[in-house]
Amino acid sequence: MGKLIYTAITSVDGYIADRAAEFGWAVPDDELHAFVNDVIRPAGTFLYGRRMFEVMKVWEDPSFAEGGSAPVVDFSKLWRAAEKIVYSGTLGEVDTARTRLERRFDADAVRTLKASTTADLGIGGAGLAAAAFAAGLVDEVHLFPAPVSVGGGTAALPEFRVNFELVGTQRFTSGFAHLHYRVRN
Repeated sequence: MGKLIYTAITSVDGYIADRAAEFGWAVPDDELHAFVNDVIRPAGTFLYGRRMFEVMKVWEDPSFAEGGSAPVVDFSKLWRAAEKIVYSGTLGEVDTARTRLERRFDADAVRTLKASTTADLGIGGAGLAAAAFAAGLVDEVHLFPAPVSVGGGTAALPEFRVNFELVGTQRFTSGFAHLHYRVRN
């Protein structure tokens, strides 16, 4: 059985994007990027909301990572190798390989997918993650707080109570941190 793992780079005050929908402050350096790659490497499938998919689909083109650092090239390969499911009622179609479009989030279908795979599932996008948290589907959370407070925007975590157990922490020379939690149901 695979685990459903939510990973997000956040501001120290818990936002994945600021009020202007900007997230340039969240760009990882090579040390952090390599670590994130290792966190997501076990994922065979990524679940995305529309906005997160539209941000991430640049990785479909291998030339996007061309000339980049080893962690950038590695991430590009990881992203293209994984299956992707995009949940959107407004997106007309998906234009990346190994990707399917679902019109709505179906918790029972995700539960079945988790039960039928040995690979983990990654989930990206705060809104989609909130739906998965509400359905009791998220098993682990990896947060990477950046050394910045943005004062508002898109919250990384849902606006309802979720209990966590701290599994581990890591510091990076860039000032970022890694907080690894297990969800306590």
